Amino acid sequence: MDSVEEDLTCSVCYSLFSDPRVLPCSHTFCKHCLDNLLQVSSNTSIWRPLRLPIKCPNCRSVAELPPTGVDALPSNVSLRAIVEKYQRDGEPRAQSCQEHSRQPLNMYCIQDRQMICGLCLTIGQHQGHPIDDLQAAFIKEMETPVLLLSRLSEQRWSQICELGEQLEQEKARCDALLRQDTQEVNQYFTSLEEVLARKKQAYLEALRRASAEVSEAYDPLIHRVKELQEEQLDLVSLGSSVEEEESPLVFLEKVHQFRDRVEKFLESPLPSVISLSVTPPASEFLQQNWPAVTIGSLEKAPVAKLRCCARCNGGSTETEAKVTSPASNRWCWLQPAGSVLLLGLLLLLAALWANPVGEASLGFSVLSSFSQLVQALSDDLLTSVWDSLARQWAEFGAALQEWGSQLSVFKDCVSQQVVALFKTLSH
Repeated sequence: MDSVEEDLTCSVCYSLFSDPRVLPCSHTFCKHCLDNLLQVSSNTSIWRPLRLPIKCPNCRSVAELPPTGVDALPSNVSLRAIVEKYQRDGEPRAQSCQEHSRQPLNMYCIQDRQMICGLCLTIGQHQGHPIDDLQAAFIKEMETPVLLLSRLSEQRWSQICELGEQLEQEKARCDALLRQDTQEVNQYFTSLEEVLARKKQAYLEALRRASAEVSEAYDPLIHRVKELQEEQLDLVSLGSSVEEEESPLVFLEKVHQFRDRVEKFLESPLPSVISLSVTPPASEFLQQNWPAVTIGSLEKAPVAKLRCCARCNGGSTETEAKVTSPASNRWCWLQPAGSVLLLGLLLLLAALWANPVGEASLGFSVLSSFSQLVQALSDDLLTSVWDSLARQWAEFGAALQEWGSQLSVFKDCVSQQVVALFKTLSH
């Protein structure tokens, strides 16, 4: 059958003949293959206008086709009938292995669930794998879907549906918590914005009142200076008009009036320059009274890093804010100066632990020994030690306050978990 198929295969496309056409040299090819050859020949050759050249792929002879092209070639009717009969009655050619050329895929690898050839089983990557005939494997696995479906019980379906409902409820609960947190965050920052807006409005109102006081103080003086300027300009203009007067009587009258106005103008006192200052300056006031709400501190304010972690009952999630605090780095006690003092304090505590404080004489002796140790230190070192002790004591107090708040949060979380655990056990 393979030799027959080779005879029915086009030498150009290596497929069964499709609408076979015969060239003048008696070689047969598919019509679409000849169309492609004719197009290539027409693009690369110079030929007579009314003739189309085509070169036979087998014998390389050139044939001339009429203007209608391949359609003018005779069809190989007998060959077409044989190809159609072969396609209708002949068996399909087995697929070949991609790794081993010309090797048919005639075995089924059970492990990899694919068709393989003999070389794949003996020397290929499927060496040693269990194999079977494809039809036999198909027959063996025909009842497998029924068996698998029988294992899908109603109880399993109920469990899955119940689990889905629980997950939906837990998701809705977490979404409700997040919505509540969102509302609280919006409310907090809205309140903060309202407070800042009121403070801003009050401060601007105070500045406007100060501006009104400045205007009240300076505007009359400035108005008086402008009146004096206008009066002097009027006097200059009046003096020029008096000089141009030709009538003696009118001149004497105007001179008398001009003299009175000039003397009155010169006798009028000039306003004094006052120097006002607006205190306190806004920058100093804000830095002194608003140190916690400066732009820098707001930029450095931490944002909660929320994460979802499974609780002990496995039924819900909780959000946890991880905020780094400077108090976690406050245990830098072993400094060059503080180490000596720390050693002395440890010795004192050890002595007091070994002997009760109730024995006054022993306590006083221990304190005396410690004071002698302190006096033995140099003045510079002692000063450094006490400064370090004061600073570290303040930091220790701040750390205790923050630890107290963290312990309070931890206590609330533990209480919530215990309540949830008891509720779960009661159900």
